[in-house]
This record gives sequence, C-alpha cells and structure tokens, in this order.
Amino acid sequence: MSVAEERALLVEEASAAFGGKLNVLFNNVGTNVRKPTVDFTQADFSFLMSTNFESAFNLAQLAHPLLKASGDGIVIFNSSVSGGPTAMSSGSLYAATKAALNQLAKNLTCEWAADGVRAVAVAPWYIATPLAQQVLQDKQYEAAVLERTPMGRVGQPEEVARVVAFLASPAASYIAGATIPVDGGYLSKGFWWGAAPPRS
Repeated sequence: MSVAEERALLVEEASAAFGGKLNVLFNNVGTNVRKPTVDFTQADFSFLMSTNFESAFNLAQLAHPLLKASGDGIVIFNSSVSGGPTAMSSGSLYAATKAALNQLAKNLTCEWAADGVRAVAVAPWYIATPLAQQVLQDKQYEAAVLERTPMGRVGQPEEVARVVAFLASPAASYIAGATIPVDGGYLSKGFWWGAAPPRS
C-alpha cells in the first residue's frame, strides 16, 4: 500500500467489483521502526509516513467517489493509543503517524459528511499480532504492559475486528469523527506507582 500505483489499481478493482460504489474503506496497514528520536533517518521518516499515513490519506482520496456514490460510506482508520491523548517516552514518529490518522478522521467527517461519508479511527493498545509480539517477547516489558492495562491482558485481533464491524454497520450510523479506544482500559489508567524513566 506504500506504492501509489498499486493503491490506484486497488480502488479501480473495487469499483469494478462493486458497481462503482463502496460502503466501507478500512485502512488497516501499519508498521513501526523502534529507535530513539535522534536516531531516525530521513529514510525511516519517509518509510513510516508513506506506509502509515500517506497510504491511508491517498486511499481515502481515491475511494471518495465510490463512498459518495453509495450514499452511506465510512472510512475507518486503524490507529493506535500511541496517537494520543497520552504519550510515551519512545516511538515519536510512529505516534505522529497515528495522531495524523485520528485528526484525518475528524477532518474528513467535517468535509465529507454532506456527501454521506463519515470517518472514524480505532485506537488499539497492545494486540496479539506479529508486530506486537516482537516487543512482548521481552517478559519484563510484557509485565509492564500488563501492569498498565486494567484488564490485565493483551487484546486479541478479534476484539478489534468486532469494533470495526460495528462501526461499519448501520448500528453505528451516527458515530463520526471519533477515535474509539480498544485498549483494555489503558487510556483510563492515570496514576502509576513505578519507576520514572531515567533522565540524561
């Protein structure tokens, strides 16, 4: 999805398959590069921005005529709790791409609601996916994640999928511009009795 020509081809194929109409566009592409902010290269920046944000932005642009033609279209972005309102002491570039998706959902709703198109974002915390498992293999880190999660466990992909299915359904027809946390209560937990990150 980081290649513009392939995005255009995908939307063309969707238009042909669904008679020029599309009810749901779910942007579910994302990756991460984990390193301190001062170590990011221009290549890292371009890679993360093109994969996580540019692809979603451009697909929404391309799909707009199809969503409008349906009379009841929705754009759903797979974002992250990293996109706010809280922040962490790492992952600045990844977080920025996700915050951009959250804001894009608001702007598209304001701009496209008159066309019968709304936009929302879902914001998962740690979900049992290959991307998350890369860091959760560190058992000390996993324990810290679970400590910060009131439900005391990592989420499952199906738990995010059910929220997406709900948002795409008529039952959610008046939800627009929102970012919905799927986080086991992570964003609700304020005070944390633990060690502060080291200061340089």
